[in-house]
Amino acid sequence: MTNKKKQRGTNPPNPVRAAKAPTQTTAEPPTQPPAGAPAAAGSSGGRVSRRRLLATAGGVGAVGLAVGVTAYAVSDSSHADAATGTAATPLTALGADSVPFYGAHQGGITQPMQARMYAAAFDLTPGTARPGLTSLMKRWSAAAAAMAEGRTPPGVQDTDVALDAGPSSLTVTFGFGASVFAKAGLGAQLPGQLAPLPVFASDALVPANSDGDLWVQVCADDGLVAFHAMRTLQQLAAGAAAVRWQMSGFSRSPGATPQPRTGRNLMGQIDGTNNPKPTDADFDSEIFVPAKGSPAWMAGGSYVVFRRIRMLLDSWEQQSLTIQERVIGRHKASGAPLSGGTETTAVQLDKLNPDGSLAIPGDAHIRVAAAQSNQGAAMLRRGYSYSDGFRPDGAPDAGLLFVAFQADPLTGFVPVQRKLTRGDALSQFISHESSGLYAVPGGAAADGYVGQPLLEG
Repeated sequence: MTNKKKQRGTNPPNPVRAAKAPTQTTAEPPTQPPAGAPAAAGSSGGRVSRRRLLATAGGVGAVGLAVGVTAYAVSDSSHADAATGTAATPLTALGADSVPFYGAHQGGITQPMQARMYAAAFDLTPGTARPGLTSLMKRWSAAAAAMAEGRTPPGVQDTDVALDAGPSSLTVTFGFGASVFAKAGLGAQLPGQLAPLPVFASDALVPANSDGDLWVQVCADDGLVAFHAMRTLQQLAAGAAAVRWQMSGFSRSPGATPQPRTGRNLMGQIDGTNNPKPTDADFDSEIFVPAKGSPAWMAGGSYVVFRRIRMLLDSWEQQSLTIQERVIGRHKASGAPLSGGTETTAVQLDKLNPDGSLAIPGDAHIRVAAAQSNQGAAMLRRGYSYSDGFRPDGAPDAGLLFVAFQADPLTGFVPVQRKLTRGDALSQFISHESSGLYAVPGGAAADGYVGQPLLEG
């Protein structure tokens, strides 16, 4: 028998394989449904075409903390349940969806959030200078582009972890930490925006789980696809860079709700309602570095703040619903602000209750974090929940992997976090344990790689 290694990419992109129909064990023809009866699940009468799926998904473009695509595409053939012999639930085309790697901006910023995320920081190995970093970014970019199409990366001995899966909306995002510039002889290109973040009063940072020369974010709707991508990148870094830290997170899976909804965090709160949206007139200027910005190599890029924020869930869950809603400033069930309306109703910070008190308490999270409370400061938040078991005292080691993109952290994250540290009622229920700030260059051209203007400029 020939021992030929299977490769992802033997077939064209979107390799979602339909299950084979069961072998017929009787000469009698299968029973037909009565005339006029509804089509059975998985039959042609009940199919949702891929074209219809993509049209539906394309209409769900709002960026929130977690936005789920709810349409399903039924596979071309259903398979039988081994126990009952009846038709099983058909496969969906969720895994066939793909996000282009090449473009003006890197993926994983404006796209609707996927269900799984891995984040990692790498440090260059001793002796790795600019040529080694350049070679690494070329390998990483080529691999990310291939995996975004469901193909095996060039020059990689695939582990087959994701062999039978499609791209599952995979995105890979690369960033440069301040420490990499001196190591690679690029000190003159260090952006002022990568100045160290201030030390905030609420910080309890673990240095080993913070910072790093390079930052990588991998997101996908399938856990195996996300793991495979991060593992592949780690293998391709051998000899040039080593993992400093890695964390994994999760969000609501697409299709888990009857219609797209803003996601909830582990406190049960709807989180991400006031995120900037690509349809906003000032979205690009708030999130991306302008074409004529400084430094020039960051044109079309963004700056990301990454924080691991542990939630003190034992304490939070002991609070009454009324207290929880006053801490946040929103109704827990609907996400509507305490000033009235629905989730998407604009917050009225000056509204008073009949007794003359503020409808949105003075230390409520949404008041303290609001753009109007911070001279218009805005960030695109893309956070994922995490759960790492339990601490020695029995408390959950769980919370939020906070990911926020902005054109300038000095006018985005920093002023907001300073105000939150001083007067946010939520601060007594959370602890910031890891932190990193990274320059995320613009996207790569089809014949180039991420970071090319920096490394070859």
